[in-house]
Amino acid sequence: MSTATPFAADTALLSEVTAAVRAAGRTLSGRHTTRARGTGLDEIVAEIHANDDAVLDVLKEPLLRARPGSRWAEDELAGGALPPGEWWVVDPAEGNINHVHGMDDWAVTATLVRDNLPVLTVVHLPLTGHTYTAVAGGGAHLDGRPLTVSAKTDLGAALVGTGQARPGEDERTFRRIGDSVTAMLINGLVVRVSVPATMQLIHVAAGRTDAFWQFSDVRSGLVAGALLVAEAGGTVTDLAGAPWHAGSRDFLAAAPGVHPAALDVLAPIA
Repeated sequence: MSTATPFAADTALLSEVTAAVRAAGRTLSGRHTTRARGTGLDEIVAEIHANDDAVLDVLKEPLLRARPGSRWAEDELAGGALPPGEWWVVDPAEGNINHVHGMDDWAVTATLVRDNLPVLTVVHLPLTGHTYTAVAGGGAHLDGRPLTVSAKTDLGAALVGTGQARPGEDERTFRRIGDSVTAMLINGLVVRVSVPATMQLIHVAAGRTDAFWQFSDVRSGLVAGALLVAEAGGTVTDLAGAPWHAGSRDFLAAAPGVHPAALDVLAPIA
């Protein structure tokens, strides 16, 4: 039986996971075009599923083999707490809607979640070749270089963002998104509204933007960025201010200097 600590075991796993995610990225990159694919909803959905299937064919088995006893969270749009233990929460095409529309804001992500907390993540951007990684307790990195969140302390000077987690959210969620954007337009400097969540969260982790929030519990869009931001020195909570975990109802990740003010703005939005 191994006597390695969880941190040591997770760190040792990182290179294998990184290799698997980069290989998956090559598959997804090979499917990318600079034109939109599909004009009707059925065609667009078919393209999205084809991307997912192609990537999972080369990613799922290596990840499960790399961590014996781990399980696979099958539905990438699912939310809520996972059963105890270790789970791979993967988005084979994070930003899939962007990919099939010929845009470049997409990635492949793989995150190991242990007892509903992310402990290892790899986010690979095939078009640029950049890879973001984090292990709980070991910091966040971009291509091996440490990441640090923004030093801002004034929400009025902050570049912040949010976005839609999935198609077909309920009307209350849509109204909360709209109300939150209005509130942040008043209280922040500039608000970005875009998808996917991970592509905004890597900017928070790198100190390029200052906060990201979402009225959603979709795990696959949040676990990777949550770990990257936390390990880069950011604050990650739900909108009640409690520490975030995979079962949380909503999400806020921010530089520590702007997190309290952002929480004050967003918490009353119901």
